This record gives sequence, structure tokens and C-alpha cells, in this order.
Amino acid sequence: PHLWLIKAMNTYYGTAHFFVTLGVFILLFKRRPDVFGQWRNTLAAMTGLAIIGFVLFPLMPPRLLDAPCPSATGGYGGACIEHELRNYNGATNFGFSDTVAEFGGPWAFNEGPAASLSNQYAAMPSLHIGWSTWCVFALWPLAKKRWKRIALFLYPATTLFCIVVTGNHFWLDGLGGLVVFVVGYFIGTYLHNANHRRLDARMASHPAQ
Repeated sequence: PHLWLIKAMNTYYGTAHFFVTLGVFILLFKRRPDVFGQWRNTLAAMTGLAIIGFVLFPLMPPRLLDAPCPSATGGYGGACIEHELRNYNGATNFGFSDTVAEFGGPWAFNEGPAASLSNQYAAMPSLHIGWSTWCVFALWPLAKKRWKRIALFLYPATTLFCIVVTGNHFWLDGLGGLVVFVVGYFIGTYLHNANHRRLDARMASHPAQ
């Protein structure tokens, strides 16, 4: 009965992550040029931190826990992993579904061209949460009306619901996304302020004639 919702979340997961962030990036450039560098640096820093995490501590998303294990013929899952929770209360699996594989979406991340372009074990931290939180804080000063602020708040909330219900992340991965956002914000702000100090010093040493 809720198939439409699952398909909508599959599409949301595969598209909003990129298009909303790009839209906010462009809007910042046009509407908040004074702090554009700060938020650009924040986005770059948090993304870089997340990539380091993916490389040093790769984690499988829940949707792959019952998928075929890696072999000569392919596979990215953990069906061969033995764990007491796999057979908990008479179950024969962990109970997670790969909603894109089962119900369809814009593309599947573990097959076709997307499989060769995407990292199958980039579950922690969730950049979906990190980037959606970045969008909220970057646009908040522009949201003067209540409905706009409610819409901004609902974006990361909807994203958290999406990443969990589609089996792409645990909620703890979302918490990791918040952590990289906070650290990235401090890095981005520091770089932005340092650049301003450098430019001010240059202007002071070369006063206008």
C-alpha cells in the first residue's frame, strides 16, 4: 500500500542530494557573496573529511547485509557474515531491504555504470545528512518567513527518514554526517577568516595612492 512512498524515497535519495546542494551553492554565490567563500570552504572540508572516513573505515550500508558476498562474479553484500542477529527470533536474515533493487529508482548503486562510479561501503558518515544540514545553515539568514524556515528544517528531517527507510544508512550514520558538518564548518570559517586577514594585510602594505 505504501509502494509509492518507497519509490518516491528512492528517487529522493538518488537526486536531492546533488541537485538541492548545487542549487543552494548557486544561490549562495548570488545572494550571499560576502560569506560564499566560508560556506564553500565548509562544504569542501566536510566532504574531504567524509572521503577520508570512507577510505580509512569503510562500512557496509544496511541494504547490503543480506546481499551476495563479494566473489569473482561480483557482489558487494554480507550474506556470508555469521552473526547472532541474522537468526534472531527465528529470522533468516537481518531484515533490511534494498528498496532500489526491489522497487526501482532512478538508478541502482550496486549494478551497471553506477556500481563502477560509487563507493559501496561509504555508509559512515552520511553525506546526505551532512550536505542537507549545510544547506539549512547556509540559507537560514535568507529565510525570513516562517514557512521558509519550516521548509529548511524539514529538508534534513526528510533526508534522515529517507536514508533509513531505503536501507542506505543507520541513523548513527546521520549523526556522523552532523559531526563532519560541524568540524567542516570550523575549518571553513577558519580558512575564510584567515584569507580575509591575509587580504587586509596586503591592502595595508600597499595603500591606495
